[in-house]
Amino acid sequence: MFIGHFALGFAAKKAEPKVSLGTYFLAVQWADLLWPTLLLFNVETVEISPGITRMTPLDFTSYPVSHSLLMMAVWGAVLGGVYFLFKKNIRGAAIIGIAVVSHWILDFITHRPDLPLYPGGTARVGLGLWNSFWGTIITEFALYAFCVWLYLSQTKANNKQGVWAFWSLVIFLLLIHVMNITGPPPPNVIAIAWAGHLQWLFVAWGYWIDNNRTDLES
Repeated sequence: MFIGHFALGFAAKKAEPKVSLGTYFLAVQWADLLWPTLLLFNVETVEISPGITRMTPLDFTSYPVSHSLLMMAVWGAVLGGVYFLFKKNIRGAAIIGIAVVSHWILDFITHRPDLPLYPGGTARVGLGLWNSFWGTIITEFALYAFCVWLYLSQTKANNKQGVWAFWSLVIFLLLIHVMNITGPPPPNVIAIAWAGHLQWLFVAWGYWIDNNRTDLES
Protein backbone atom coordinates (compact mmCIF):
# COMPACT_ATOMS: atom_id res chain seq x y z
CA MET A 1 0.00 0.00 0.00
CA PHE A 2 0.93 3.66 -0.33
CA ILE A 3 -1.98 6.00 0.33
CA GLY A 4 -3.46 3.37 2.66
CA HIS A 5 -0.62 3.88 5.13
CA PHE A 6 -1.03 7.65 5.05
CA ALA A 7 -4.76 7.13 5.47
CA LEU A 8 -4.20 5.59 8.88
CA GLY A 9 -1.98 8.55 9.75
CA PHE A 10 -4.90 10.86 9.06
CA ALA A 11 -7.26 8.62 11.04
CA ALA A 12 -4.97 8.43 14.07
CA LYS A 13 -5.58 12.13 14.64
CA LYS A 14 -9.15 11.23 15.60
CA ALA A 15 -7.90 8.78 18.22
CA GLU A 16 -5.45 11.20 19.87
CA PRO A 17 -5.54 14.78 18.57
CA LYS A 18 -2.62 15.92 20.75
CA VAL A 19 -0.13 14.11 18.51
CA SER A 20 0.88 15.98 15.34
CA LEU A 21 -0.07 14.63 11.94
CA GLY A 22 3.63 14.72 11.06
CA THR A 23 4.39 12.35 13.93
CA TYR A 24 1.62 10.02 12.84
CA PHE A 25 3.00 10.00 9.28
CA LEU A 26 6.41 9.17 10.71
CA ALA A 27 4.87 6.25 12.60
CA VAL A 28 2.72 4.71 9.88
CA GLN A 29 5.50 5.04 7.30
CA TRP A 30 8.45 4.20 9.55
CA ALA A 31 9.04 0.87 7.79
CA ASP A 32 9.16 2.53 4.37
CA LEU A 33 11.28 5.41 5.66
CA LEU A 34 13.86 3.02 7.09
CA TRP A 35 13.82 0.60 4.16
CA PRO A 36 15.48 2.86 1.51
CA THR A 37 18.52 3.44 3.74
CA LEU A 38 18.85 -0.28 4.37
CA LEU A 39 18.70 -0.84 0.60
CA LEU A 40 21.54 1.62 0.01
CA PHE A 41 23.70 -0.20 2.58
CA ASN A 42 22.75 -3.63 1.18
CA VAL A 43 21.28 -4.68 4.51
CA GLU A 44 18.01 -5.47 2.75
CA THR A 45 17.31 -6.35 -0.87
CA VAL A 46 14.64 -6.00 -3.52
CA GLU A 47 14.43 -7.06 -7.15
CA ILE A 48 12.50 -5.55 -10.05
CA SER A 49 10.29 -8.28 -11.53
CA PRO A 50 7.52 -6.86 -13.74
CA GLY A 51 4.35 -8.94 -13.50
CA ILE A 52 5.11 -10.46 -10.10
CA THR A 53 1.83 -8.85 -8.91
CA ARG A 54 -0.78 -6.75 -10.68
CA MET A 55 0.07 -3.64 -8.63
CA THR A 56 3.85 -3.54 -8.25
CA PRO A 57 6.87 -4.94 -10.09
CA LEU A 58 8.90 -5.19 -6.88
CA ASP A 59 9.97 -8.53 -5.45
CA PHE A 60 10.81 -7.92 -1.79
CA THR A 61 13.46 -10.58 -1.41
CA SER A 62 14.75 -9.64 2.05
CA TYR A 63 13.60 -6.94 4.48
CA PRO A 64 13.48 -8.41 8.00
CA VAL A 65 14.80 -5.32 9.81
CA SER A 66 12.29 -2.88 8.38
CA HIS A 67 9.29 -5.11 7.67
CA SER A 68 9.21 -8.21 9.87
CA LEU A 69 6.36 -8.38 12.39
CA LEU A 70 8.71 -8.68 15.35
CA MET A 71 10.85 -5.73 14.35
CA MET A 72 7.79 -3.62 13.59
CA ALA A 73 6.65 -4.24 17.15
CA VAL A 74 10.12 -3.28 18.40
CA TRP A 75 10.17 -0.11 16.30
CA GLY A 76 6.68 0.72 17.55
CA ALA A 77 7.83 0.41 21.14
CA VAL A 78 10.89 2.56 20.43
CA LEU A 79 9.00 5.36 18.68
CA GLY A 80 6.20 5.28 21.22
CA GLY A 81 8.72 5.27 24.06
CA VAL A 82 10.63 8.24 22.64
CA TYR A 83 7.40 10.18 22.25
CA PHE A 84 6.38 9.42 25.85
CA LEU A 85 9.82 10.44 27.10
CA PHE A 86 9.39 13.92 25.67
CA LYS A 87 5.61 14.46 25.85
CA LYS A 88 4.52 12.31 28.83
CA ASN A 89 1.40 11.35 26.89
CA ILE A 90 0.79 7.63 27.39
CA ARG A 91 -2.23 7.52 25.09
CA GLY A 92 -0.34 9.25 22.30
CA ALA A 93 2.64 6.95 22.80
CA ALA A 94 0.43 3.86 22.60
CA ILE A 95 -1.29 5.01 19.41
CA ILE A 96 2.07 5.83 17.82
CA GLY A 97 3.23 2.30 18.62
CA ILE A 98 0.06 0.85 17.11
CA ALA A 99 0.46 3.08 14.06
CA VAL A 100 3.95 1.69 13.43
CA VAL A 101 2.66 -1.91 13.56
CA SER A 102 -0.32 -0.98 11.36
CA HIS A 103 2.12 -0.78 8.46
CA TRP A 104 2.79 -4.52 8.71
CA ILE A 105 -0.93 -5.30 8.98
CA LEU A 106 -1.80 -3.38 5.81
CA ASP A 107 1.18 -4.93 4.02
CA PHE A 108 0.03 -8.38 5.17
CA ILE A 109 -3.29 -7.75 3.43
CA THR A 110 -1.79 -6.49 0.17
CA HIS A 111 1.56 -8.25 -0.31
CA ARG A 112 2.13 -11.64 -1.82
CA PRO A 113 3.64 -14.02 0.76
CA ASP A 114 6.93 -12.17 1.23
CA LEU A 115 6.60 -10.64 4.70
CA PRO A 116 8.83 -12.18 7.39
CA LEU A 117 7.61 -12.72 10.92
CA TYR A 118 11.02 -12.16 12.49
CA PRO A 119 14.65 -11.76 11.37
CA GLY A 120 16.15 -15.12 10.48
CA GLY A 121 12.79 -16.84 10.12
CA THR A 122 11.91 -18.70 6.94
CA ALA A 123 8.14 -18.23 7.02
CA ARG A 124 6.75 -15.63 4.63
CA VAL A 125 3.16 -14.41 4.79
CA GLY A 126 0.81 -12.15 2.84
CA LEU A 127 -2.80 -12.38 1.62
CA GLY A 128 -1.97 -11.10 -1.86
CA LEU A 129 -4.56 -8.38 -2.47
CA TRP A 130 -2.06 -6.88 -4.94
CA ASN A 131 -2.92 -9.75 -7.29
CA SER A 132 -6.33 -8.10 -7.79
CA PHE A 133 -6.14 -4.72 -9.54
CA TRP A 134 -9.68 -3.57 -8.82
CA GLY A 135 -9.74 -5.14 -5.38
CA THR A 136 -6.67 -3.11 -4.43
CA ILE A 137 -7.96 0.10 -6.02
CA ILE A 138 -11.36 -0.05 -4.33
CA THR A 139 -9.95 -1.03 -0.93
CA GLU A 140 -7.17 1.53 -0.81
CA PHE A 141 -9.11 4.48 -2.22
CA ALA A 142 -12.08 3.80 0.06
CA LEU A 143 -9.79 3.62 3.09
CA TYR A 144 -8.05 6.83 2.06
CA ALA A 145 -11.31 8.75 1.53
CA PHE A 146 -12.73 7.60 4.87
CA CYS A 147 -9.62 8.47 6.86
CA VAL A 148 -9.24 11.88 5.22
CA TRP A 149 -12.84 12.54 6.24
CA LEU A 150 -12.01 11.50 9.81
CA TYR A 151 -9.16 13.99 9.91
CA LEU A 152 -11.39 16.76 8.56
CA SER A 153 -14.02 15.93 11.16
CA GLN A 154 -11.41 16.39 13.90
CA THR A 155 -9.66 19.59 12.76
CA LYS A 156 -10.37 22.98 11.24
CA ALA A 157 -8.10 25.35 9.34
CA ASN A 158 -6.76 28.40 11.18
CA ASN A 159 -5.86 30.18 7.96
CA LYS A 160 -5.49 29.68 4.22
CA GLN A 161 -2.31 27.66 4.75
CA GLY A 162 -4.32 25.19 6.81
CA VAL A 163 -6.64 24.68 3.83
CA TRP A 164 -4.14 24.60 0.98
CA ALA A 165 -1.43 22.67 2.80
CA PHE A 166 -3.95 19.95 3.61
CA TRP A 167 -5.66 19.63 0.23
CA SER A 168 -2.43 19.91 -1.74
CA LEU A 169 -1.03 16.96 0.19
CA VAL A 170 -4.20 14.90 -0.23
CA ILE A 171 -4.13 15.47 -3.99
CA PHE A 172 -0.35 15.06 -4.31
CA LEU A 173 -0.44 11.67 -2.56
CA LEU A 174 -3.21 10.56 -4.91
CA LEU A 175 -1.21 11.66 -7.96
CA ILE A 176 1.89 9.79 -6.80
CA HIS A 177 -0.21 6.70 -6.18
CA VAL A 178 -1.69 6.84 -9.68
CA MET A 179 1.77 7.34 -11.18
CA ASN A 180 3.10 4.35 -9.24
CA ILE A 181 0.27 2.21 -10.59
CA THR A 182 0.36 3.35 -14.22
CA GLY A 183 4.01 4.27 -14.69
CA PRO A 184 6.87 2.07 -15.92
CA PRO A 185 8.95 -0.03 -13.51
CA PRO A 186 11.81 1.80 -11.78
CA PRO A 187 15.13 1.60 -13.66
CA ASN A 188 17.14 0.09 -10.80
CA VAL A 189 17.26 -0.48 -7.05
CA ILE A 190 19.35 2.65 -6.40
CA ALA A 191 16.61 4.76 -7.95
CA ILE A 192 14.04 3.05 -5.70
CA ALA A 193 16.12 3.79 -2.62
CA TRP A 194 16.69 7.47 -3.38
CA ALA A 195 13.07 8.02 -4.36
CA GLY A 196 12.01 6.35 -1.12
CA HIS A 197 13.89 8.94 0.91
CA LEU A 198 11.65 11.64 -0.56
CA GLN A 199 8.88 10.34 1.71
CA TRP A 200 10.44 12.34 4.54
CA LEU A 201 8.91 15.32 2.75
CA PHE A 202 5.46 14.04 3.69
CA VAL A 203 6.40 13.88 7.36
CA ALA A 204 7.46 17.54 7.24
CA TRP A 205 4.30 18.34 5.26
CA GLY A 206 2.22 16.77 8.02
CA TYR A 207 3.78 19.04 10.63
CA TRP A 208 3.16 22.04 8.38
CA ILE A 209 -0.50 21.11 8.04
CA ASP A 210 -1.04 20.62 11.76
CA ASN A 211 0.70 23.89 12.59
CA ASN A 212 -2.04 25.64 10.63
CA ARG A 213 -5.04 23.66 11.84
CA THR A 214 -6.78 23.36 15.21
CA ASP A 215 -8.33 20.40 16.97
CA LEU A 216 -12.11 20.91 17.09
CA GLU A 217 -12.24 19.50 20.62
CA SER A 218 -9.64 21.87 22.07
